[in-house]
Amino acid sequence: MLTYQSFFQHELLKLIDQEIERVKDSLVHGHSALDYPSYKHNVGIIQGLLRAKSLCDEAESIANGAEHERGK
Repeated sequence: MLTYQSFFQHELLKLIDQEIERVKDSLVHGHSALDYPSYKHNVGIIQGLLRAKSLCDEAESIANGAEHERGK
């Protein structure tokens, strides 16, 4: 049985993955005449979402007792 926090994190990561796929599909299939600034913006969104996933993993490690190395 998942705790509320575990369930929340699981669902959040699923939503982030879905949004990454949506933006990737938009880049690949959605706009045949996509200009460079829009492409760059969408790639930045994907990078930000991937960073959010990384921070979720880092927060989970800290909560589970791992030493926090980010500020070192």
